[in-house]
Amino acid sequence: MSRKIFTSLLILKQRTLVLSLVSCVSILSCTQKKESIKKDPLEFSHNILDYHISPKDSLDKSGLMFSDQGAWFAYSLPKKESHKIGFSGPFLMTQQNGIWSSPNLSVFNFTIDNHEQPLLDFNEDLKSQNSYASHLEQLFENKNVVVKQDLVFMSGHTALQRVKITNISNTQLVINTNIKGSLSDIGIRLSKKNNTVSLHSEKSKAIGHILVKNNIEHIDILDENSLYSIQLKTINLQPNTSNEIIISHSFIFPEYSWNNEKNKILNTNFDTVLNSKKVEKKAQIKSLLANRRPQFKKEKYARVLAKAHLTLQNNWRIPAGAIKHEGLFPSYHYKWFNGFWSWDSWKHAVGLSYFNPDLAKKQIRLMFEFQDDDGFVADCVFRDTLIEKHNYRDTKPPLSAWAVSKIFEKDKDLSFIKVLYPKLKKYHYWWYQKRDHDNDGLCEYGSTDGSLIAAKWESGMDNAIRFDHSEILKNSENAYSLNQESVDLNAYLYAEKHYLAQLASALKMPEDATQFQLEAKQLKGKIQSQFYDEKDGWFYDTNLEGTAFIKGEGSEGWTMLWANAATNKQASAVKNKMMNPKKFFTKVPFQTMSADHQKFDPLNGYWRGPNWLDQAYFGVKALRNYGFNEEANNATIQILEGAEGLLDQGPSIRENYHPLTGKGLHAQNFSWSAAHIIMLLLKN
Repeated sequence: MSRKIFTSLLILKQRTLVLSLVSCVSILSCTQKKESIKKDPLEFSHNILDYHISPKDSLDKSGLMFSDQGAWFAYSLPKKESHKIGFSGPFLMTQQNGIWSSPNLSVFNFTIDNHEQPLLDFNEDLKSQNSYASHLEQLFENKNVVVKQDLVFMSGHTALQRVKITNISNTQLVINTNIKGSLSDIGIRLSKKNNTVSLHSEKSKAIGHILVKNNIEHIDILDENSLYSIQLKTINLQPNTSNEIIISHSFIFPEYSWNNEKNKILNTNFDTVLNSKKVEKKAQIKSLLANRRPQFKKEKYARVLAKAHLTLQNNWRIPAGAIKHEGLFPSYHYKWFNGFWSWDSWKHAVGLSYFNPDLAKKQIRLMFEFQDDDGFVADCVFRDTLIEKHNYRDTKPPLSAWAVSKIFEKDKDLSFIKVLYPKLKKYHYWWYQKRDHDNDGLCEYGSTDGSLIAAKWESGMDNAIRFDHSEILKNSENAYSLNQESVDLNAYLYAEKHYLAQLASALKMPEDATQFQLEAKQLKGKIQSQFYDEKDGWFYDTNLEGTAFIKGEGSEGWTMLWANAATNKQASAVKNKMMNPKKFFTKVPFQTMSADHQKFDPLNGYWRGPNWLDQAYFGVKALRNYGFNEEANNATIQILEGAEGLLDQGPSIRENYHPLTGKGLHAQNFSWSAAHIIMLLLKN
């Protein structure tokens, strides 16, 4: 850092212009000594994801986007060729599938010498661009000025930007500032009222606001209401003094009050917001680092935990429309994943429980808002049902009691499980009422509409080879089953009985606890005998009668070990196949089906070969449950080392991975992959 920059950062001077904005004076001190990377957990998130993108059009998703506080919009760092001072975006998820509102909604243009000479040259003067879990920042410097630009989310409705200009020359600078923004052709138009620029969409009820408080010469709406221009009053900046411009972007859904949000903006202090977010993120990352298994204390594992944390943060959304609680998308980056899925939600909640149990509980509550009277929980739900309809054709594998139990382990909130327990119990018994075709106490996947495709979806493993020859059977009105009993489903239900017993005990309901324990004991014997092939040493689905195995070694085979439902002998045999390099111990171990199967096809088969990190985690946890800790540690290391870009700085966490090459596949910034990385590395 140059002496001039260091000196400028010590300056206490003001004169603030607020756009979006707020006008406030803020004093920034550089006397705070930067902690070493090992002392400051926030540093592990430093540039851990690569947010650089200057979108070429409204649908350009060649880069990643930064979001926080559950906002339905996000930003990126512009690439050098953009030549624009500002942040890329916002990228809007208010229109459901994600779209860029603008390449840069607020471009700052600074000139001196009566508007003739640019104050900054983006390419020449840009010194650094940085991202953290708390904020984005850019730093510019030339012989005259140091310009620092920061972006932080004040709330789920508002992002604040601050531009701080420090005069490091020996003469007064007369600075003219103009802020411009043009919209992509996505059905949004601009208007102005007083000192506010508003964005109105044809496709969303959310209204955007750019609020300007003072120091404004004039605001113009141009080019058929798609371009705005804000001219600020001239700044006379003396040597060794600073001036700040603070601008905010807000997007408000109808159920929220713009006036309330505006008052918060007008009365907030930028440094207070930024510092609070730094403290929040430090505490969250610190809680993850503190709970690591002893084998994973190296810095590279701290970095991947910070990447997982930030991945979940970027997918976080506040309530809006049909969504009444906060929750996480599977991925903001993929257009079909801007909703909330039930088994994704259970997995997200377990990952969140390690550092944000309050959000984990909200994620659970979100999905149980869509529980029917008979106990059924919808497969997936959306904010705007005019664009996407909730899916009630099927549910997803029963992992909700596991999720609630894991949250309760962390915070011991009896009030939460008191509300959720009856919902969980009703959902658990729904399976036996609606998905047990032959009433033998073993359940099948199925659908509510009688369609075979929805029944396969209900497994979560849509096109797994075990369903290649499945047929659909009617149980009762709006209740259908596949003609096979699935080992993973019944293993999950066995585990649920134990988790429900634990929750019942915590609620001082001994009769319920005893009943679930008795049911678990009875179920254990059934599933050990019916689904295990002694000859192959593997667990398979069977026909309804339980007389024939549906062969094809897949990841469902170790769910019995994950559920602690196998005998030690069975577990040992399954472990041996899991650790076989020709089968499951590949470059990225524990993929969805054995590598030596004739239908193994990771590039063309969504569940026919790729490594999904939830299944990989279930495999590692399965090994730990039976004391195979060395194998579990080795597998964890190989998963993280083998998956492309997982331990590197920059690349996002992917939906799944090619088990033989490690190549990242399908959606980027994938939540349940991030959640299971946390589970892989942390205790309990």
